[in-house]
Amino acid sequence: MQIVNQSEVPWEERRSPKGRFHLFRRHLSEALGAPRGAGVAGGGHPFDVEMTRLAPGTANFPLHAHSAQWEIYIILSGSGEIQADDTVNAIKPGDVLMCPPGEAHQLRNTGAEELVYYVIADNPPADVGYYPESQKWAILPHRKFFRMQEVPYYEDEE
Repeated sequence: MQIVNQSEVPWEERRSPKGRFHLFRRHLSEALGAPRGAGVAGGGHPFDVEMTRLAPGTANFPLHAHSAQWEIYIILSGSGEIQADDTVNAIKPGDVLMCPPGEAHQLRNTGAEELVYYVIADNPPADVGYYPESQKWAILPHRKFFRMQEVPYYEDEE
């Protein structure tokens, strides 16, 4: 068994170039020895846990959906909203949110204080992300982002 006190885990800051997306997170699973994005087959844990602080007026990430990963959010303090596909709901301390694969989601801090929450995600060995607003795709855990267009199935195969 491993034990870590979350107060001893350093905060990692992540900020987009223009500041629309700005958060601080503690990678609790990594502090317990799980390699980032490795999945169980790569020596990781079957789930990933982070504590996150979201600055007022910002969002955690661009609206996105996972093809394989489930995420659960546990709101500790602050206020905000979650967008899930085309629906927006207010969130507050004590709320627990579940985002299944295929559902585009984004958290936004609409309050005056930091929005603090845990995010717990299962840790699939591979995942494909989709960003509906920018029409981008992501291959995870490799973190390769791209745009694509549909082609016929047999094109360039024969």
